[in-house]
Amino acid sequence: MAKRSSLYIRIVEGKNLPAKDITGSSDPYCIVKVDNEPIIRTATVWKTLCPFWGEEYQVHLPPTFHTVAFYVMDEDALSRDDVIGKVCLTRDTIASHPKGFSGWAHLTEVDPDEEVQGEIHLRLEVRPGARACRLRCSVLEARDLAPKDRNGASDPFVRVRYKGRTQETSIVKKSCYPRWNETFEFELQEGAMEALCVEAWDWDLVSRNDFLGKVVIDVQRLRVAQQEEGWFRLQPDQSKSRRHDEGNLGSLQLEVRLRDETVLPSSYYQPLVHLLCHEVKLGMQGPGQLIPLIEETTSTECRQDVATNLLKLFLGQGLAKDFLDLLFQLELSRTSETNTLFRSNSLASKSMESFLKVAGMQYLHGVLGPIINKVFEEKKYVELDPSKVEVKDVGCSGLHRPQTEAEVLEQSAQTLRAHLGALLSALSRSVRACPAVVRATFRQLFRRVRERFPGAQHENVPFIAVTSFLCLRFFSPAIMSPKLFHLRERHADARTSRTLLLLAKAVQNVGNMDTPASRAKEAWMEPLQPTVRQGVAQLKDFITKLVDIEEKDELDLQRTLSLQAPPVKEGPLFIHRTKGKGPLMSSSFKKLYFSLTTEALSFAKTPSSKCVNELNQWLSALRKVSINNTGLLGSYHPGVFRGDKWSCCHQKEKTSQGCDKTRSRVTLQEWNDPLDHDLEAQLIYRHLLGVEAMLWERHRELSGGAEAGTVPTSPGKVPEDSLARLLRVLQDLCEAHSSSPAGSPPSEPNCLLELQT
Repeated sequence: MAKRSSLYIRIVEGKNLPAKDITGSSDPYCIVKVDNEPIIRTATVWKTLCPFWGEEYQVHLPPTFHTVAFYVMDEDALSRDDVIGKVCLTRDTIASHPKGFSGWAHLTEVDPDEEVQGEIHLRLEVRPGARACRLRCSVLEARDLAPKDRNGASDPFVRVRYKGRTQETSIVKKSCYPRWNETFEFELQEGAMEALCVEAWDWDLVSRNDFLGKVVIDVQRLRVAQQEEGWFRLQPDQSKSRRHDEGNLGSLQLEVRLRDETVLPSSYYQPLVHLLCHEVKLGMQGPGQLIPLIEETTSTECRQDVATNLLKLFLGQGLAKDFLDLLFQLELSRTSETNTLFRSNSLASKSMESFLKVAGMQYLHGVLGPIINKVFEEKKYVELDPSKVEVKDVGCSGLHRPQTEAEVLEQSAQTLRAHLGALLSALSRSVRACPAVVRATFRQLFRRVRERFPGAQHENVPFIAVTSFLCLRFFSPAIMSPKLFHLRERHADARTSRTLLLLAKAVQNVGNMDTPASRAKEAWMEPLQPTVRQGVAQLKDFITKLVDIEEKDELDLQRTLSLQAPPVKEGPLFIHRTKGKGPLMSSSFKKLYFSLTTEALSFAKTPSSKCVNELNQWLSALRKVSINNTGLLGSYHPGVFRGDKWSCCHQKEKTSQGCDKTRSRVTLQEWNDPLDHDLEAQLIYRHLLGVEAMLWERHRELSGGAEAGTVPTSPGKVPEDSLARLLRVLQDLCEAHSSSPAGSPPSEPNCLLELQT
């Protein structure tokens, strides 16, 4: 079994931030660190003291993490970015909120003496002496120390203090991975209670030395153990009184939720998986009642999570299309009005949203990417609502004249017609690029709706059913928020956001098949009507071709795509090249476009597609594809071998062991992540356990008042039998969890990280 921990993080907004620029404003963004490792950087929101981000992340991390810190920064183009403040949440603080931490948190000042990171390798011994025992402290090395100097490194030395006596190591210049191998001894008196303090400092010639962190050793405990050796986590100096500046630096609205799971071996989940798969395979033809019952007992607030977990489970079993087909039929069976079809937040709607993001994100990038990029690059002023038009000056120097409202509206209509036409043309050409499983699922949806609503008066209903997902729940949200769909690295400014919003409205009108109701909402969208009407015809032709896929074609397409490992990450990287040796060596950078799949890392001189390129996403992607690599190294050199030594630790041998440990356990969750079948089954089990009382109530209704907790051993009515088997499976899983090592994730001592004896 395995412990799995994950953090749901939503960075909502900030307010009342201090002005850091001479304009009286700031350009804020957030950095999120887990135990001092940066994992998330939000977009920069320009020229505001009350920024809105609305960015969500799911982070998988080791159960033994200590803190999550949110730093609010002010971006500067010409100088170093300013630190506005931070919010720090410990693991215990987050865990104390079972439903998650949600609300406003005051930013606090960033104290340099509290911004410590890294670990120090110590060997501690208590040795007998002539008159009294001797305390021996060997300072061996340190790693991942905070860079305090402008050259991106530090000049570290260690100060060891015990009972008023202080000894220091030598200074290692320009390194965050120093090696000392120096030993100090102190006389240890009987009954002495004073602790041994080991402090790391950055030496400075002119200014005062910078604090890098400290370790406090309990000498009484060491006296019992006689010897300890290992890597100790450096701690901040909390001896100083804290300044009460909360509220002066503004506030940050956050949502943080910790989820700890004990995932059992696969064999324990097989009965649950087989039972759910059997229900899906039976579909509406069989007596299965479990999927409708799960939908009935799922609350609105957790429906999206349950839908995603079920979708991923069935996707891993090759039954995603069958699962969605069953949900389509269930919703159609209880829908009598065509204008409400798939418009609610039902399990079918939420599952289909998740399905399109999991299976169709690369397809969306191929269709929307060029159009979104063009909107961002043009930065034209676009407005169709006369009540919001801003009249501006146009013309050459000395010949400026106010642009009339009619001219603004006409130019805006031309721009939007061009963008909408380009998007519809790209969509029309994308039939073959659409994943086979997505086409097959839309085919099932189209057929089910046409069977439920036959007749000429409902001719457009099957098309609207497809567009309700493809346009309204997939393309339109991506157009309005391209950063959240990884189409852009930054949020749009106010002008571009308005253009994207108007374009999304036009796409929605096309998706609604230009119904009178959609036209009546905003009459000022009328200038786009010719393009919208033409787009309706294009979209219907596209959908007709999209759903025209037979079983044989579907299998052929899937077989072709299965031979191509899907990319986990794509984008440009700069490769550093060092030429020559000694002081006259030169450096150059070469830009190459890399593509990482689960099978290989390849590169080319030109890009094959546009993708986000941020360091933490590349690291996360590399960690995911290397998770099953049995040859993964435990350490590496974060620097380069320049001249005759490593720049990080100054070791002379090029083949020497790495000075820093590899960090492979903190990853960002993405829609294209490899499926984790056991984790999805565990999450479904946990949800069913939460609604177990409702399941027992339904069981009593079907079995005529049987006692709760008593599962019949002989099958009764068929629907009752499915529910009885589910309850028995839940009982078995509950017993398996009870017999497994219980308790919270293992915690580490405050100072000792890895004890080696």
